[in-house]
Amino acid sequence: MINGSKICGISDLDTLNFIINHPYPPQFIGFICNYKKSSRYVEFEKLKKLLILDKKKSNFVAVLVKPDEDILEKIKLLPFDYYQIYDCSPEEIGIIKKRYNKKIITVLTINDETDVQKHHGFSDVTDIYLFDSKGYEKSMAFDHKLIDKIKINKPLMIAGNIQLNDNLENYKKIADIIDISGGLETSGLKDKSKINIFLNKVKEIYNET
Repeated sequence: MINGSKICGISDLDTLNFIINHPYPPQFIGFICNYKKSSRYVEFEKLKKLLILDKKKSNFVAVLVKPDEDILEKIKLLPFDYYQIYDCSPEEIGIIKKRYNKKIITVLTINDETDVQKHHGFSDVTDIYLFDSKGYEKSMAFDHKLIDKIKINKPLMIAGNIQLNDNLENYKKIADIIDISGGLETSGLKDKSKINIFLNKVKEIYNET
């Protein structure tokens, strides 16, 4: 059942302000904190200025790809509610979770069934599971049918080149939260008209359940 959404890759104040103050704001807003290959990467000084805004009903998420101690120490006082972590072992995530006292979104990048089954190893350190493609900074899809039968007793977030014109109804059987980034962009920049359509669509799906 879809009961929330995440808009990822926010990098400017105008877009962030629009999202936070939308009538149906997303449950999560993601910021790329240390992955410089991404066009959505936000340098630390700019990040501090962005996060001054009152988050209101949304949670701020630090998106981190195999974070080192340097970036973790830099962002530890910023108002993040969740750390979304790629490419770390359960042991590494457990240390981060305990040291920085943050809720964790564990990302599993999916190519086949073997990748899906890795979720079992993260159950003790994860608050939310995110199943994503192996595209990282590139918008790539994976076969969402790979996860439609797994049973997890924690919220399941789904990403992987989800587009605005997709039938979002199809995702409510397999996920709790839809995570979208590139699908809300025009020429590589977040498009407020697309964001508005997406948030209204999610609200409609939630009202149907």
